[in-house]
Amino acid sequence: MTGIVDWAAARARMVIAFVAISILAGLTAYLSLPKEGEPDIEIPMLFISVPFPGISATDSEKLLVKPMETELAGLDGLDKMTGIAKENYAGLMLEFDFGWDKTKIIADVRDAMNTAEGKFPDGAEKYSINEINFSEFPIVVVTLSGNAPERTLQKLARELQDEVEGLEPVLEAQIAGQRDEMLEVVIDPLKLEAYNVTAPELINVVQANNQLIAAGEVETDGGAFSVKIPATFETAQDVYALPVKKNGESVVTLGDLADIRLTFEDRTGTARFNGEPTVALQIVKRKGYNVIDTVDLLRKTVAETESKWPEPLQRAVDVGISLDQSKTVGAMVSQLEGSVLTAIALVMIVVLATLGTRSALLVGFAIPTSFLLTFLLLGAMGVPISNIVMFGLILAVGMLVDGAIVVVEYADKRISEGSGPMAAYTEAAKRMFWPVVSSTATTLCAFLPMLFWPGVPGEFMGMLPVTIIFVLSASLVVALIYLPVVGGVAGRMSRRLDMGARVIKGWPYALRLLLAVASAGLVFLGALLTLNPAFFTGTHTASGNLLASLPGVILFVIATLLSSITFTAAKPQGKPKPIEAGYRRRPFGYFTAAIAGNPIMPLIVVAGIVTGVVMTFGYYGKNNNGTQFFTDSEVEQAIVYIRGRGNLSLTEKDALLQEAENMVIGTPGVGAVFSFAGEGGLNQNNGGASAPRDTIGQIQVEMIPWAERKDDPALDGDVVMEKIMAKIATIPGIQSEYLAQDRGPSSGKPIQLRLEGDDFAALDKAVRQVEAHMAEMKGVTAIEDTRPLPGIDWVIDVDVTRAGRFGADVATVGGMVQLVTRGILLDTMRVPSSDEEIEIRVRLPEEDRVLSTLDTLKLRTSEGLVPLANFITRTPAPKLGQIDRIDQTRYYDIKAGVEEGLTNDDGQPITGNERIAALGEWLDTEAALPPGVSYEWSGDLVEQNESQDFLMTAFGGALALMFVILLAQFNSFYNSVLVLLAVVLSTAGVLIGMLVMGQQFSIIMTGVGIVALAGIVVNNNIILIDTYQEFSRYMPELEAIIRTAEARLRPVLLTTITTMAGLAPMMFGLSLDFFNGGYSIDSPTALWWKQLATAVVFGLGTATVLTLVLTPALLAIRVWFNTGAYRGTKALSALMQGIDSRAARDLALERAMRKMRGREIIWEDGEPEGGVKPHLVTRPDAAE
Repeated sequence: MTGIVDWAAARARMVIAFVAISILAGLTAYLSLPKEGEPDIEIPMLFISVPFPGISATDSEKLLVKPMETELAGLDGLDKMTGIAKENYAGLMLEFDFGWDKTKIIADVRDAMNTAEGKFPDGAEKYSINEINFSEFPIVVVTLSGNAPERTLQKLARELQDEVEGLEPVLEAQIAGQRDEMLEVVIDPLKLEAYNVTAPELINVVQANNQLIAAGEVETDGGAFSVKIPATFETAQDVYALPVKKNGESVVTLGDLADIRLTFEDRTGTARFNGEPTVALQIVKRKGYNVIDTVDLLRKTVAETESKWPEPLQRAVDVGISLDQSKTVGAMVSQLEGSVLTAIALVMIVVLATLGTRSALLVGFAIPTSFLLTFLLLGAMGVPISNIVMFGLILAVGMLVDGAIVVVEYADKRISEGSGPMAAYTEAAKRMFWPVVSSTATTLCAFLPMLFWPGVPGEFMGMLPVTIIFVLSASLVVALIYLPVVGGVAGRMSRRLDMGARVIKGWPYALRLLLAVASAGLVFLGALLTLNPAFFTGTHTASGNLLASLPGVILFVIATLLSSITFTAAKPQGKPKPIEAGYRRRPFGYFTAAIAGNPIMPLIVVAGIVTGVVMTFGYYGKNNNGTQFFTDSEVEQAIVYIRGRGNLSLTEKDALLQEAENMVIGTPGVGAVFSFAGEGGLNQNNGGASAPRDTIGQIQVEMIPWAERKDDPALDGDVVMEKIMAKIATIPGIQSEYLAQDRGPSSGKPIQLRLEGDDFAALDKAVRQVEAHMAEMKGVTAIEDTRPLPGIDWVIDVDVTRAGRFGADVATVGGMVQLVTRGILLDTMRVPSSDEEIEIRVRLPEEDRVLSTLDTLKLRTSEGLVPLANFITRTPAPKLGQIDRIDQTRYYDIKAGVEEGLTNDDGQPITGNERIAALGEWLDTEAALPPGVSYEWSGDLVEQNESQDFLMTAFGGALALMFVILLAQFNSFYNSVLVLLAVVLSTAGVLIGMLVMGQQFSIIMTGVGIVALAGIVVNNNIILIDTYQEFSRYMPELEAIIRTAEARLRPVLLTTITTMAGLAPMMFGLSLDFFNGGYSIDSPTALWWKQLATAVVFGLGTATVLTLVLTPALLAIRVWFNTGAYRGTKALSALMQGIDSRAARDLALERAMRKMRGREIIWEDGEPEGGVKPHLVTRPDAAE
């Protein structure tokens, strides 16, 4: 394998061309890759809906949901099936295992639904199958509001919708806040009675006259002609003039019986934006398009469309753009780009301080080149740039330079010994080939298992291991192929650069220093212009083209060459170091000698470290800050749910909502406010969380941009929401709660308990029992459940026997009842103002749409007009609005929030997980749920437990893979186990970091940090033990331990500090703005990654310090064990290691020594072929 290095060195020009192509192609890929906030996740879920106007929840369950469940239960890969039965509707949510064959499963679902549809009663509408995709949520909302008629706003919205949906990046523009049009036929019951007309006669007349009849063709000598009889309605006047009945010599038209008007369907909800009635367009982009570019194009299109409106219309209608995800994504990309550049700068400072200018530039070459190769791979896979990918780059900065540092350091050593640059770098790459590959492989072992992370968290975090694997793989190519050639060529160029440096050295030192600073500034400026060609315009472009970045690339290359000259010239010429003969021990060597130099100290050191680690775990168990599923971030958007109970009308709901809305609008820090009373709302990504069952309205709040409020603590998102909730709490008659729209795989309230059973009475009793206990639990707030809301439904019973006497039936009576409610659907028609067919409904005047009207309505029968009251009765019944089912069993959900900042009776912080554990213990030990009722946890806990189990499995799998690699490298169980002990030390360091930084243990973020650490921290031990094995071949083992600690101290600390330096800013929430200047602390993006960065920094730092102490101690213990320093261990060691082992030979030699006098053991210097064997020689005094 090392022959590839020679092959590359022999074809230097080709490799240089590959380097240039890689850089240009990677830069092009980065500029062209789509930018998005969260990863695009495809959830293996399908939702089936079956509308059925007029059906009750009970009948929907029996006649619609159960037949669907029966047919769909046997689908392959089905994980969970959730049913919804409610008035006018039935739905089924199917959740499948990840990795599903979507095309096949949808086909199977369609076949099963066709079978189930045959069992549906008449009246059920055609079912629909919808996919659930997180990428199909709005990226921006365009609002039309102002002092304009509703019809005008809707007309403008539809026109704008057509323009926007014509854009290539836009998938659809959904309109929220609009009502469908309807042709309303308002009849007078007295006129119907007077003209002796019934509702069924009206329906028949309308349907018979609203159709297009193809009468065939007529063939003549002049040709063939189609004959049509157009009779479809096109205007309201067509319906108005429709003849209904002959009355003597005259014809009674529908206009004689009714008032006909083109209007809107009854309101089911209201919509306002910043207090004004609004119609909103929710823009959804196509997959694979850049969200920033898409919104820019949308803004331009909206502005152009608005400019075409008449001047009065432009003044009357306000066009607003809010909930703009491109701003969030742009800020995220900018902050993470700044974090990447900060990490690179800190790593370069560390390398520059230890290796020198030229070596630091070569190591610095490895960082952007590895990144650009990674972007090339991401582009080939079609992976967009998300926050997960960007953080993967930050995490990899310190790791990817390890191989480059090792190669450059060894090459510098060979050059100082007289080798030529190309030969030195080629030899270095060949000598360090397998150590670099081995250390990289062990790091990759930690991330490989994470590729198989199941569930939504795995899909969400899936690109982190992919990014790390790509970066580290690219770093191998750079360190072992690109770097030797570039280093060799640069070494040749350095002679010419040195000539320039020697010329400049004759100049005044102040001038040389000024030139060095100026060249460094040009390097920085070139990097900025490469990443942001529009830097001088004061804007930050997250995407662009290669041509625009070319000047920055050229400036960066030239400035790098100039900096090499100026830094060399500016470097003070120190006094030459005196040549020292022999070996001189360093301070760390004395420290290591004190540990390993006698049999007792290693035992004391090991015991002390073990005790410290155990105490750390114990202390953390009692004094931790709790655990959480994901991570907390500052609120930027939130939904406030206004809850109320009772049979409230829409007007009453809207009045209560408007009172709360006015309080929100007047709160400092709030940027935009959407409010929706009744049904409706924006289609936002709530992570699967649903509104409380008793919600009467919702207020969607968007804070002003974080950059505008970051310096004012009073405008912190959490503080603003606390103020809002305190204000709303003063409104009597309602309750309120809010859901922060977190980024990440969360799903609503932390406590979510599901009670299952088939008996509603038993379920209701169980819910009351559990909620009573939860209300007494400290810190549990905002308890809600999914039981039917208090209220009544009116049940109209038809006396079939009495109705039959008059020739009436249930269908006829039902039609008369519909006149009082939503009206009778006569037919549909098309009008120019609507793209869809509109309904024609006949109904009573608004003042007659009350239940008491049923007492006066009359039905024409064979015996004349008969009052409906003769054979119907009205009785109130408890309202049953919705029935929920899971896996063919009914259930109720109980959800609750947890108040922060409290502690339980044991002094532990109260968190969602802690309260769940306490509630679970009560359910298992004290609670006696009614027979037939069982419980299970839902929500975040399910995903949390699945992720926790997976991460533990991945952790074990990573250790197993690393153990195999270490056995292959060292061929020693002892050394392999010793290397893996660093993982335990790093875990203790993680817990210390959680305590020091006051952070909760995040199952996902901290868990990923621990797994990642497993692959990082072992590299230090690999370096130590590999060097020890090399030294022990030609010197005593104890001396080899000391020399190893001395020799590898610098590279161990260097690789550790580079990794820690790259993540330290993120750990403190620091983000530098390299484009516009300035910095920020704890931005929403930075808060995401604090826990993971803290885990890596503290874990790696702690493990490195302890490794430099523990590893020599454990190696010394083995040496003392083999030499018999511990009673009886020498013979045991020889027996365990075999007759050919070193311990057995030493024991045999010692026995031989006892039998001989005047002889001593001589250790030869150097490294004889075949290893070192002690031998006996005769002392001079013995010869005498």
